[in-house]
Amino acid sequence: MLEKTKKLLRIRNSTIRQMLAEALGTFILMVFGLSSVAQVVLGKGNSGHYLSINMAFGIGATLGVYAAGGVSGAHLNAAITITQCILGNISWTTLAAYIIGQFLGSFMAAATVFALYYDAIYDYTKGNLTVSGPTATAMIFSTYPAPNVSLQGAFFTEFMATVMLILGVMVIHDEKNNAAIKGAQPMLTGLLVLGIGLGMGLNTGYAINPSRDLPPRVFTAIAGWGTAVFTAEHSWWWVPVAAPILGCLFGAFIYKLCIDFHNHPAHENEHEKEQAGMETS
Repeated sequence: MLEKTKKLLRIRNSTIRQMLAEALGTFILMVFGLSSVAQVVLGKGNSGHYLSINMAFGIGATLGVYAAGGVSGAHLNAAITITQCILGNISWTTLAAYIIGQFLGSFMAAATVFALYYDAIYDYTKGNLTVSGPTATAMIFSTYPAPNVSLQGAFFTEFMATVMLILGVMVIHDEKNNAAIKGAQPMLTGLLVLGIGLGMGLNTGYAINPSRDLPPRVFTAIAGWGTAVFTAEHSWWWVPVAAPILGCLFGAFIYKLCIDFHNHPAHENEHEKEQAGMETS
């Protein structure tokens, strides 16, 4: 009985540790990303441009993965966490802990950036916090589609961008294939996020992550922007939640179909490399 209790305590402590790691990693990612958007919007283009936003999200992803990677694997993305759970790589308990951590970190990052740019936001908006219009500021915290993009087009954009995200993540981390060395994986993940922003960010601002989009949206609803953050653009809010999850699942399926199902286990690959080395010698 005592051993069972100790085991349960170890599991609980490990789960809490992973939740906190996901919270910190997501917080780092989001503070870099959201503050860069705030600087561009509030600086009216004089303190950065679209490229600086992409770079900041890439830097944030890199540092967030470095921070949480050794503890939780640094998902920092509810779509990736849900996919890993469905694939059987993590338990449902771990799924809940990861998503709670991610949402907490993202919400706190939005609050931090709001406090950081509080004076600038109120000077820019004259105290009128809006989702649309010439002094709209809600897009600092969450994504909204471009005016010329249909809801279907925006959904497909988020879906495909997340397909590319999970394909890139699996390529970087697949030990049975040609994985990057451990120390380089966070930097490559940051470059992956940068590449998605550079190539697929025009239509929707590339949320590609429910944990990146939904918690700051909840924060803006509370902080003064109101329920318009959920009703604007034909109730757009659900797209950056649903499309990344579906895209992540589809991308993982494509990777497994084309690569993973045909791979040998990692130890067999190592044995083959050793054999090839001996034959060469």
